[in-house]
Order: sequence, then structure tokens, then C-alpha cells
Amino acid sequence: MTSRTRVSALSALPDGPVVVSGWVDTVRDQKKVQFVILRDESGAVQLVNPAIRELDPEVDNAAERLALTETISALNAGTFITVTGQLKADERVKLGGLEVKIDSLTVVTEAQPEPPIAEDSSVDKRMDWRFLDLRRPDANLIFRVQTTFEHAMRCWWVDNDFIELHTPKLMASASESRAELFEMDYFETKAYLAQSPQFFKQMAQPAGFGAIFEIGPAFRADPSFTSRHATEFTSVDAEMSWVESHEDVMAMHESVVVAGLTAVAEKHGEAIQAAYGIEVQVPTLPFPRITLADAHEILKARGYTVPRADGDLDPEGERQLSAYVKEELGHDFVFVTDYFTNIRPFYHMRREGDGSVTNSYDLIYNGTEISTGAQREHRVDVLIEQAKEKGLDPEELDFYLDFFRHGVPPHGGFGMGLARFLMLLLGLPSIRETTYLFRGPNRLLP
Repeated sequence: MTSRTRVSALSALPDGPVVVSGWVDTVRDQKKVQFVILRDESGAVQLVNPAIRELDPEVDNAAERLALTETISALNAGTFITVTGQLKADERVKLGGLEVKIDSLTVVTEAQPEPPIAEDSSVDKRMDWRFLDLRRPDANLIFRVQTTFEHAMRCWWVDNDFIELHTPKLMASASESRAELFEMDYFETKAYLAQSPQFFKQMAQPAGFGAIFEIGPAFRADPSFTSRHATEFTSVDAEMSWVESHEDVMAMHESVVVAGLTAVAEKHGEAIQAAYGIEVQVPTLPFPRITLADAHEILKARGYTVPRADGDLDPEGERQLSAYVKEELGHDFVFVTDYFTNIRPFYHMRREGDGSVTNSYDLIYNGTEISTGAQREHRVDVLIEQAKEKGLDPEELDFYLDFFRHGVPPHGGFGMGLARFLMLLLGLPSIRETTYLFRGPNRLLP
């Protein structure tokens, strides 16, 4: 028996016998001929069957052909089938220029007649039936793009001698602020789900690893219902030793992003254009850099004043600044640097001679912040004082502070949300679309 062939591989085969398997996308049941669009994980192909509607003694194998016709007529969309047939190239066929004439058809699993979601179903309804929602070719493409993007980033890091780590997601104390931590019982004590691998990334520096990266889950008890927030998300993180400032971190960060986008453009550029009408742009290096103070002045000149008292950019400020960079510099990315001390965590290094700003940045992409990075403070006495200023108890941070009591090089790194990046790359309205199974304040299923 011929082994199953993926739809994407059919075009490379000569005319002749094939076996294909997948789910029924549509059926056109005409009087004399039946067409079935079969879709698998790699694409779609047209199946054809010359129908007979009653037994005809003059037709070869009439009983078998009648049974096949009746089986096809009864197929529901979503039913999984295996078909043995004859592949034939035919340029008149709009779908791929080939079709398979059905010899036999086996129903593997039958779908219910009425699917629970449709193309116009709300995003929440589609999330309820995510396994069906993901059958859409454009949804499938999202996760192929994600795979390519992650692989390219990993290749860049490995080629540049970074070590991949998998840090624990159960923590004994807060890494930044208890306000966004999920607390849980842990035997006779309490544990917290990690909101970032920050402390563990930094621990690798006194361990002598030099440069590390991780792509893994993170958790934030943030009751936000925006299009760009989730309670569980995939965080892309990197940290490296021997940095002189946050400029070294930005140079690494932009190189990784360019490597990822270059791979996506080469492998999926045409498919993304067809599915989303977007041309993947590989950005030039270096990315623009604008200090936070200068960003405020640019926004004021555009008629917008950021309303936040602490001076951090709000979503509208990010959009306006991104529009300015696109108009003036022709770039989709911008590093906003030199963030004010009052809006940065205690472990960000403060500027030498100016304690009001930090050696840190946010990366904005297509109007939305996707990442925060910084040079870290590596002097333990300074760290203790800065933790106290932020209202943290140094005793609860003792395990972290020990990293810096036994020799640690100057270091820095970043964390970036993967689903948010993909959302902005593909022009989608929400990270629900670019997260395999979304978790938010009111969603724990499926």
C-alpha cells in the first residue's frame, strides 16, 4: 500500500497512485461529479469522484461506486478521511493545479453536522473551540512563523556562544513586585509562579556562563483585559556578561530580532502576504534610539502630552512615537532609552553621575512596546539600597543578593513577549490569536 503523502508534497510527484489523509473542508455534491476539498496540516487538495446515483449494470463496480458516492454525499465538514486515488496534474484546477481521483475513501472519524463556530464567531467563542479555530490555514501559518522565528533566534544565540537555560517557574520570593504574582501552597510554605526568569538569568553571570538565553513560560497576576496582556505568556529572555552599558544589550537584541525576521521573510513571506496582506519588512541596523526625555518632547511637538504622572509612555504615546519614527526615519522599531529611575525596578543600573535615569530601554515595534532591557546593577551595596528605596525587604532577597557577594561581572539583558511580537508582525488585533491556548483573568479553558 502506498504510504500517506502530505498535500504539500503532491506537486513533486508524478501522476499516479497516492494516499492522502486530512479533514473535509468543503463538499460540492453535483449530479454527475463530486468534489471534496481535503485539508491536512500542510495544505489543501481537490478530490474528485464521478458520481453515480443508482445501480447501473452497465457500469463497472457499480455497487462500490454507488456506495462511494453516497459516502461522499454524507460527509460533514471536519470529518477526517483517508483517500486512495490517482494523482493527476491539471492546470485548470485552481487549487494547486492538480487533483486526486478517488478510488476508495475511508472515514477515520466523523464530525458532527453543525460545527460550533463559524468564520464570523467572536474571538471568545473561537477560543472556546480553539482546536477547531486552529484548523484555519492562516492560524496554522501563525505557528509556523513562530517556529521559524524562534529557531532563527536560537541559531543566532548558539552561533554567538550563548547557552540555553530552562529556569524554574516556582519561586520562594518575588522577583520584582508581589502585586503581579500568583501565590500558591507549596507543602508547608508558599511559592510563587515566576513572572520572569530575571533572577535566574542573572545567577548565570556569577556562575561563569557568560551569555544565556531562554524561551519559556512566565506568569503575571495582572487583571488586564487588553489585546496585549495575558496571565501566562511565552517570554523570550537573554542575559550576557561584560557589558559596558545598555547599548551592548540593544546591539545584541536588534541582531537577534533581525535574524528572526530575515528567516520569517525568506520562508513565509509569500504566505504572510497572501493570508494577511502584509509584507514582512527586515529592518536595517542599527534601530533608532530616542531617550525617554526626548520622546516626551517629540510627542509634545505632535500635540500629545503623556498623562502618566511617573513619565512612562502610555499606549497612545507609544503609537505616536512609533508613527514619528516611521515618518521621519522609515523604521518599524525604536529603542526608547534612559528610563527614569522611579519607573524601573531596583536592579536596573542608574546612570553614573545622574541617578534620575537608568541604563535601560524599551523596544517599541509597530506602535507597541514589546520588550524591556537594561544593564543590571552588579554592586551588592548599591542593590541593597535601591531595593529599600523600592519598598522591598533585602532579607527576602538574600538568595538573590548572594549572587553579587562572590564576584559578578557587569551584565545586562532583556525580556520580550513572543505572542505580542507575532501579533504586531502579522497585524492581528490581539495576542489571543498568536497564543496557542490563551490564559487571561477569565480564561482557564481549554
